[in-house]
Parts: sequence; structure tokens; C-alpha cells
Amino acid sequence: MIVAEARSWIGTPYRHQSSRKNVGCDCLGLLRGVWREVIGGEPELPPAYSADWAEAGKTEALAEAARRHLTEIALDEIAPGDVLLFRWRPHLPAKHCAILVAPERMIHAHDGAAVVEVYFASWWRRRLAFAFRF
Repeated sequence: MIVAEARSWIGTPYRHQSSRKNVGCDCLGLLRGVWREVIGGEPELPPAYSADWAEAGKTEALAEAARRHLTEIALDEIAPGDVLLFRWRPHLPAKHCAILVAPERMIHAHDGAAVVEVYFASWWRRRLAFAFRF
């Protein structure tokens, strides 16, 4: 159900802080929208955040929020339907999320473009910081 719902968001335009299928979302908005459709009402709403929130805050805010509502799993245990969190640089907090939809494929909201399904390539694997299960 998670994979099917995530795929139904493909093509949704990228919109910072939004979470509306076919209207606009960012990476967190995609995750929130999938949650609403598969699980139900959101357990908490995120505060307003700027594009540089992770660099400015220096805390693992995204991972901490995920820990409140999802089950953390080892990176070598990921399976389709799991939530992946990425950090852009080793010294920065994780600030991007995606949903694994096949062993080598993931769906995420591509900044400046739209929700897309992409190959879970080595570039992404090197930046994988956390993984969670619904």
C-alpha cells in the first residue's frame, strides 16, 4: 500500500512545505501525504522551515521526528515501503527523505522539479543516514 500510494504522487510538482498530491509537495510533504492516505491523520504537523533549516539548526530534527512516529531500522535491512533519510555532507544533519519502492528504486520530491521515481544509485547510498519503517 505504501509503494502504490507513493507512486500515485509521481509528477506532483515540487513546492516547499506543501503536501498536496498533484498540487505540490517537498520531500517531507510526500512522506506526510503517503502517511495520511495509508495510516490516517498526521500525528503532528511540522513547524515552518526554511530551505536551509538543517544547516542552520545543526540537530537531527528530521530523524528525531521520524523516531517519534516510525520504527528505526538498520540501513542493511531496508525493504520496499521504508523511509530513507539522507544527509548531503557527513557533518550536516539529514535533511532529505524518500520512500524505497523496490530494492534499487526510490521515490522522492526532486527540488525544483517534481516527485519522481529514480534509481537508488551509489550516490544516494553514500548519503543514506537513517532508515525507518511505517
